[in-house]
Amino acid sequence: MNHSQSALGTEKIEVLMRAYALPCILSLLIGALYNIVDQIFIANATYLGSYGNAANTVVFPLTVVALALSVMIGDGCCAFLSIAFGSKQPRSAAVSVGNSIVVNTVLSLLLLATYLCLGDSILKMFGGAVNVRTFTFAKEYFSIITWGIPLYMFGQMMNPIIRADGSPRFAMMAAISGALINLVLDPIFIFAFHLGMAGAAMATILGQAVTCLLSFGYALRFQTIQLVAASFRLQKKIIFRTLELGMTSFLVQISIVASMAVINRMAGKYSALDPVFSNPAYAQIPIAVIGIVMKFFQIVISIVIGMAAGCIPIVGYNMGANAYDRVRQLLHKILFAEAVVGIAAFCVAELFPRPLSRLFGSANESVYYTTFALRAFRIYFSMIVIACLNKAVFIFLQAMGKAWQSTILSILRELVFGIGFALLLPCFFGLTGLLFSMPLADAVTGCFVAVAVWRINRQLSSD
Repeated sequence: MNHSQSALGTEKIEVLMRAYALPCILSLLIGALYNIVDQIFIANATYLGSYGNAANTVVFPLTVVALALSVMIGDGCCAFLSIAFGSKQPRSAAVSVGNSIVVNTVLSLLLLATYLCLGDSILKMFGGAVNVRTFTFAKEYFSIITWGIPLYMFGQMMNPIIRADGSPRFAMMAAISGALINLVLDPIFIFAFHLGMAGAAMATILGQAVTCLLSFGYALRFQTIQLVAASFRLQKKIIFRTLELGMTSFLVQISIVASMAVINRMAGKYSALDPVFSNPAYAQIPIAVIGIVMKFFQIVISIVIGMAAGCIPIVGYNMGANAYDRVRQLLHKILFAEAVVGIAAFCVAELFPRPLSRLFGSANESVYYTTFALRAFRIYFSMIVIACLNKAVFIFLQAMGKAWQSTILSILRELVFGIGFALLLPCFFGLTGLLFSMPLADAVTGCFVAVAVWRINRQLSSD
């Protein structure tokens, strides 16, 4: 165990949070920006516009499926490593990393094959058939982005493992390098070469390839882990424990897929009943706008998750070392910081929704686009502070090794309340009810999370 690992049990909490959380925040924030950067350039290309926006929204949850699988493995392995280091079990740590690489590779190839075989049907399932032009753009983007899935999943899986190995800055730089490639190539491919949706997809894949290569290079020279041939022999017990610890991360991401599938379908259904959006020329607007708002929401949540997930090695090490007072201190500081992030996001969304919508070409769209966008931003971000605290507690429980408690809370928020309200509220309030579904889900879940925080405090104080 090197100095960076032992420091987890002795260094000041504030210092550790800066060292581990900031690189993680930047890494996840950059990952979230991949798709939103594509969408900004797509929206401002007059030959793509809201149709391209809607197409990007349709494809987005399908890329999140890949992200959900990779972070389940990566975050689970990260938590496993931290606990193993704290309890002085380096051999188990190496096996967890080797097994994670094998499982991630197999899952990425299976997902690639599924998308290649069932692409059109999946796009329709996620609302791509709202009109012909949207479906054409979605198919063009998806047919190319699919080939980058193995690269994307390897880079995303390795990021938390690299952090747990004591190299949070390298993890951050690997993510930044890929994002910069995407940012530079997007305008070249879309505006200079007029490659449209295909250009946006190619820029994304090339960025993912850079991150993947850097991560692969790091895997050949871990600092605290020695990978040997035996590390790659699958061991059920370690795989199940790794996946168990990563289940919350999986649910946080996969819930986006489930909720966007429901929301896109419900948006299409209730747009057809709306006096404005029943017009085929405007039918894509609700899906495009909701997709934009949800991606801004994901930027905020990426900061929140990054702050909490970045501290997984700190929590896991100190739990393994029975340093419960340090764990409790960390919980309080994380919750305070997450609340500050939520308040800042609330103020921006409520006070400046018009500039946010203009980033996505609202100036080139109809007044109906702008009006719906302003309403969507204000409603969707109304409970963002509670949403930030909820996500932080889910991940903190995961880091403590309380995988099932974290999973149950995640299921309540993401699947029971999130999808439940998305199906129920539009029946009474139309598209406005659809916008209220996620904020209400966060408000109700917050009651359960408050009880969980009280119990954590009580346990850590008594221990």
